[in-house]
Amino acid sequence: MKFIYPAIFRKTEQGTYKGYFPDLADCGGEGDTLDEAIENANAAAYDWITLELSEDIPEMPPISDPEDLELSEGDILRNISVNIRLYEGWDE
Repeated sequence: MKFIYPAIFRKTEQGTYKGYFPDLADCGGEGDTLDEAIENANAAAYDWITLELSEDIPEMPPISDPEDLELSEGDILRNISVNIRLYEGWDE
């Protein structure tokens, strides 16, 4: 199953990048480069979604339309795709 959530990345004063998912509570990633921050955010989103799907009653948050997000100057918006392999009986 594929999930695609928008993430917002910002360059920090130290020159690194930090990103977060407006729709996934306390989920984000950071790195020395934008690519590294995106990779870390993708891993965090994978963990977040996998944990939510393991709940008795998973409640996936709705996906924000990127056009509805308020961005600050210099923000970088990326849609992050997470592929979760569901195994037989996962919802039992």
